Amino acid sequence: MVLLPFNKMLRLSLSISCALIVFIAYPFSLSATPIYVIKERDGSLKFTSRKPPDGVKVEVFTAKSAPFSSFKIGNYQQARASFSLNGARRVSKKLYPELYKEHIFEAAWQNDLDPNLLRAVIHAESAFNPAAISPKGARGLMQLMPGTARELGVKNSYFPRDNIYGGAKYLSTLLERFRGNLKLALAAYNAGEGNVVKYGGIPPFAETQQYVQRVIDLHSRYRLRQLNQRGS
Repeated sequence: MVLLPFNKMLRLSLSISCALIVFIAYPFSLSATPIYVIKERDGSLKFTSRKPPDGVKVEVFTAKSAPFSSFKIGNYQQARASFSLNGARRVSKKLYPELYKEHIFEAAWQNDLDPNLLRAVIHAESAFNPAAISPKGARGLMQLMPGTARELGVKNSYFPRDNIYGGAKYLSTLLERFRGNLKLALAAYNAGEGNVVKYGGIPPFAETQQYVQRVIDLHSRYRLRQLNQRGS
């Protein structure tokens, strides 16, 4: 895991509202290419690995080792995706329904998924940290392994839009393969399709069993929050 604080707070445009975002971490190997973050005129952020022309104001992600990654959005409490030695994730209990809202809705619509399911997977996988990386090498918001990312056409797993679209496509494919069985699809997302087939169901791995239940619980919480908002 890699940790590098931003020098200052950035303004991130989320739908019609704006929030300040401070990244305390960003994971790369020590030889990784820097990522440049440019604030556009509308307040949105553009991520690129290509160095901008001289005179363009940017923030730069570079490499440095760290045991965890975390970030803070406006007045939200810190959301942290930390990893124990056995790879188990501990994530924030607070919900983040506004983060990456446009990307989530579009990816969900294109892949016939519930947006709240995507939110639940992102929450469980990375606590909405686009810089998260697991001990096994899974990267970004939906924790795509490098090989899986290549198969999905994701060029950079640390770019939120690319990662969400790739993860949504992969989850949709798993749901189709397991005939709409959400628990099996989630188990395959976590432990691999081969293990689900091998064991004829959710594999007997503590991490996978906890992961499946965590995502289902988060999915219910995000859906309930949406229903309560509609009713208020």
